[in-house]
Amino acid sequence: MRSIHGQLSDNQPIRRSLAEKQKQLRDLKETLATMKSHTSPALRDSVKKRITQLQAELSAAPVLKTGPKDKPREASPGTSQDRPRRQGSRIRALTTF
Repeated sequence: MRSIHGQLSDNQPIRRSLAEKQKQLRDLKETLATMKSHTSPALRDSVKKRITQLQAELSAAPVLKTGPKDKPREASPGTSQDRPRRQGSRIRALTTF
């Protein structure tokens, strides 16, 4: 059976909020600390790799979050008020099955 576009089974990465990423980072650090000595090195390395990825994402998140919102928007020439509206640009849903 085929999946619907946008469905979770589309093999797409799961998008997480900043709070969810912070929680996942805490959980992974706790998991790494509680791993037994006989845990496979591959599993230990994969957890460490994911921790470093999350730390990089979290350190970059405030820069991305505050960047465009700090600058006030300026009216540029050619805004939507100056241009005429295009006819027929709306997307209409197909109702035939």
